[in-house]
Amino acid sequence: MKFLDQAKIFIRSGDGGAGCVSFRREKYIEFGGPDGGDGGRGGDVWAECVEGLNTLIDYRYQQHFKAQKGVHGMGRNRTGASGDDVVLKLPAGTQILDEDGETVIADLTEIGQRIRLARGGNGGFGNAHFVSSTNRAPRRANSGQDGEERWIWLRLKLIADAGLVGLPNAGKSTFLATVTAAKPKIADYPFTTLHPGLGVVRIDGREFVLADIPGLIEGAHEGVGLGDRFLAHVERCRVILHLVEGTSEHAGKAYKTVREEIEAYEHGLADKPEIVALSKTDALDPDTLKKQRDRLRRACGKNPLLLSSATGAGVTEALRALSGTIEETRGDAIRSEKPATWSPV
Repeated sequence: MKFLDQAKIFIRSGDGGAGCVSFRREKYIEFGGPDGGDGGRGGDVWAECVEGLNTLIDYRYQQHFKAQKGVHGMGRNRTGASGDDVVLKLPAGTQILDEDGETVIADLTEIGQRIRLARGGNGGFGNAHFVSSTNRAPRRANSGQDGEERWIWLRLKLIADAGLVGLPNAGKSTFLATVTAAKPKIADYPFTTLHPGLGVVRIDGREFVLADIPGLIEGAHEGVGLGDRFLAHVERCRVILHLVEGTSEHAGKAYKTVREEIEAYEHGLADKPEIVALSKTDALDPDTLKKQRDRLRRACGKNPLLLSSATGAGVTEALRALSGTIEETRGDAIRSEKPATWSPV
């Protein structure tokens, strides 16, 4: 299945059915009177967050979604049937934006969330509705209301607890494959990863979701390489694991390159907790390892972790650091949401 994280679609709710002009005609009944029924209501367009989806590929091949129109009213005071609704089934983490691509209509983050995007038109009144003491045989009926229509953007931001960032070939996919059951594409050339990947990490009896995004290069915020659009998938993460390739020319410069792109992206990504690790340490001799570690420490202002996904060295320590930071941020979120205790004035 292809990964698709953005789609533009057209939605339209159903028109209401028209009311009916009708009079009762039966043998031996001289004055039957009006009996035109009301029109049915048009269907709505809903968005629902469901389980089992992790891409918007369904909206790549169908971009128009229209709810059913209401049925017209009929004689004998019969009301037309309401039109069927249209339900857009979306994965968790999907944002629904207006046509301008900036105004957020809804943010679906929990399974079962449901929001109405377009309301169906009301059905029109039949002539039986307009009977009065002075007008016993009205010959008028209302047409149904028109439905609503609009273009909207669907934008998926993966929900993960931790995110991997770094330059291409920094070892992010190898790390993901080592610590989870995910099977990302791994090769010795840049931009092997073309779309984000997810995996579940289990460490010390705890579990968390780890996201891997395509590598960033200098100028990514201006569209260089694959750009920085995939950084949206780590916006919801609680912590970032920044992998710096130990075999690069200068670990400090490599770190600063990615860090500058993260700060240029904004959206609060630069303020998230960050764990820095020097990867591929198994390919370095002791002197080069010490030199690269010192360069990276000066660049990031903290002692970096040392790990090798190939040998497993330092991997457990990195996972424990991620797990601990995630638990801390979860505790802070719970405390911030806890209502204040009552006290007398």
